[in-house]
Amino acid sequence: MKLYSYFRSSAAYRVRIALNVKAIDYDTAFINLKQGEQSTPEWLAVNPEGLVPVLEVSTTEKLTQSVAILEWIEETYPQPALLPDSGHERAQVRSMVGQIACDIHPLNNLRTLKYLTGDLHVTEENKLNWYRHWINTGFTAFEKKLVGGLFCFGEQITLADVCLIPQVYNAIRFNVDLTPYPFIEKVYQHCMSLAVFIDASPEQQPDAIL
Repeated sequence: MKLYSYFRSSAAYRVRIALNVKAIDYDTAFINLKQGEQSTPEWLAVNPEGLVPVLEVSTTEKLTQSVAILEWIEETYPQPALLPDSGHERAQVRSMVGQIACDIHPLNNLRTLKYLTGDLHVTEENKLNWYRHWINTGFTAFEKKLVGGLFCFGEQITLADVCLIPQVYNAIRFNVDLTPYPFIEKVYQHCMSLAVFIDASPEQQPDAIL
């Protein structure tokens, strides 16, 4: 199994966490987003979306889109579980995943920010204001779903934590004040004390110097 990744890609970071939780061995191939390797003909032949991650699960099968990859990992390697037992609780966790992956992340990922400063000529200050606005909007809503457990959904690591931790990491990079989000910060601090999260972090990736 091979993961095509970039050290600061939030979406790839999610997949690294899930693979670690499941103790799945995998190789890594790095696509340098900063240098534009995601737009080369060679990479577009692998993934026409021009994005990472891609999980190569066999010589003929490659998976794209991080949430779809996470669901495949959960279905293929069900233990330890990253979704609760009941259908209602699974829907609650998937709702949290959607908040991060669909509502917050797309507005703040690299290609969106590059479009703002490039094509739209937005200033660096206004770009940061944009970033922080959407993080704060999303985190304000997300915080209300947490109840003060060790993880997003009580005492079990779920896909919600897998998606939240990379988003908090990026928020910290962009100097977002987490004080209004004590439950989010508590979950982040706890998760980042665990090896499966630490080993998936951007600083631990071989391409982190890029």
